[in-house]
Amino acid sequence: VQLVESGGGLVQAGGSLRLSCAASGRTFSTYTMGWFRQAPGKEREIVAAISRSGSSTYYADSVKGRFTISRDNAKNTVYLQMNSLKPEDTAVYYCAADATLRSKIQIRIPFYDYWGQGTQVAVSS
Repeated sequence: VQLVESGGGLVQAGGSLRLSCAASGRTFSTYTMGWFRQAPGKEREIVAAISRSGSSTYYADSVKGRFTISRDNAKNTVYLQMNSLKPEDTAVYYCAADATLRSKIQIRIPFYDYWGQGTQVAVSS
């Protein structure tokens, strides 16, 4: 499985960006998908995750109410709509796929099997 992120860039505080992650292969709909981020000098952290069908989502407290994760299984793509961006949202954003069938969304990094190369998001104050 290959995951390719796009949509990052430089934006002013209060602005918006939409990240996309395109997946290869025919089994995208069987993966739980997650967005993670890593800021300089910090550990990688979960931002949001979405279940296989899209009916269930998870958000980190820091992004609740500002970010929305969604997926289009017909297009093998997961999205992250980011609104009201803050300078502390500056990081490299990664999408990841959990290929194991589970009863609920997992948010810890070791549960995710495939990772994209990341896309840089920079928010200026």
